[in-house]
Amino acid sequence: MTRIWWTSTTFGHCLFIAPVVAWLVWTRRSGLAAIAPVGWAPGVAITAGAAFLWLLGDAGEVALVRQVALVAMLAGAMIAVLGPNVARALAFPIAYAFFMVPFGDAFEPVLQDVTVALVMPLLHAVGVPASVDGVLIHAGPYYFEVAEACSGAKFVIAMLAYGALVANTCFRSWRRRAIWMAACVAVPVLANAVRAFGTIVAAQHWGVAAATGADHIVYGWVFFGVVMAALMAGAWRWFDRAPDDLLFDPARLRRPVRLTLAPAFAGVLAVGAAAVAPATSASIAARALAMPHRIALPDLPGWQRVAPETGAAGWAPWHPGADHHLIARYADAEGRAVDWALAAYAGQGEGRKLAAFGTGALRQGDRWIRVADLPAIDGGHAMRIVTQAKGGTVERIVVTWYRVGWTVTGDDRQVKWATMTDRLRGGTQTAVAMHLSAVVRPDAGGVPAAVAAIRALRAAIGPVGPAVDRIVRPAY
Repeated sequence: MTRIWWTSTTFGHCLFIAPVVAWLVWTRRSGLAAIAPVGWAPGVAITAGAAFLWLLGDAGEVALVRQVALVAMLAGAMIAVLGPNVARALAFPIAYAFFMVPFGDAFEPVLQDVTVALVMPLLHAVGVPASVDGVLIHAGPYYFEVAEACSGAKFVIAMLAYGALVANTCFRSWRRRAIWMAACVAVPVLANAVRAFGTIVAAQHWGVAAATGADHIVYGWVFFGVVMAALMAGAWRWFDRAPDDLLFDPARLRRPVRLTLAPAFAGVLAVGAAAVAPATSASIAARALAMPHRIALPDLPGWQRVAPETGAAGWAPWHPGADHHLIARYADAEGRAVDWALAAYAGQGEGRKLAAFGTGALRQGDRWIRVADLPAIDGGHAMRIVTQAKGGTVERIVVTWYRVGWTVTGDDRQVKWATMTDRLRGGTQTAVAMHLSAVVRPDAGGVPAAVAAIRALRAAIGPVGPAVDRIVRPAY
């Protein structure tokens, strides 16, 4: 988690959450002094439940679940040692600590689409001729990609953390808090669309290099601060909590406590409950089956291997933690050509995930850009990707299947579930990604022809599960 905070521009704000939590506790110190701490058995149970959640997240290779569970274990241990009355007094700091979890990547595709939907009417309103293809906006002589970094997700996630702090410290009314939090989501989304619109308009006058360069500097250092200040200024008159207001009433938090324990003993039990999870995970990982040192893609009837695509049309998936990477280009008698790529993992772990952000058919910062998703092809996830070359735009169709345990799917979310169930039931833990990709050639049938070529090779390969098993487990 700390590595993500330090290296990701999206989650840099998480570095400030722990100091803010400490400050929130400090502001409550006078009231806390009037509450007697006591060890509490249910706090140990909370820690144990969070540890079980961590184990599920680790088994499914879902970092978000592990990280939420880690913060929950810390909270549970605190409750176990200090008791329920102290926990009630610190309810908001405990809840606010969950902003240490780096979440929000899932918002990016939705916010990309929202940004495009807001920018296009603005461009048309000022007379800039523009058309859109997925997340690509063609305005005047330029193409603009509304990339993940341009979706506004960074702004929205940081504003949620900041807005929650303001809602607690500056408002007493829950209605005003709700309106404030809604504004903390809506205003950044609208502001990001205005920023993208301004960048495109500026490019029409001063060139794309000058416009995009200024955009990153202004948006990164100035724009965010201006929008935050404007939100605060607009809400200032509605603040209804005075700085010296009591944050809680100690007299109401002196209730008798049942199921008490000695604080030190409660702490030992909480740590022991938490330690069971990584120990169990290590035991599960040790049961993974070894993979052969060499594997190969097979010959297929009606298809022959040909030289790989070179130049701008060249493509390969990105699976940096895989044990094996295979890729070959196949062509049939009709002249159709399809790339078959496969990445195999003997077992998954941190840095070795089958379906993770920035891996798969596209890598983070790739020259290829996802334009749009297509309807599933034989259960595989299909998408259009493009790249810019000297001769113009090059387009590909890529279809992805995952094989985990006995599950074949094209859905990243099902991969997590299949990984968890396979590991917990003592399966092989083998995981494989299979990609088929074809270049879209406008003079040879376009997208339908590329999709037909992929379907034809998929039919020659046979059912994905058995075909993959024969490659990665030849002895089966």
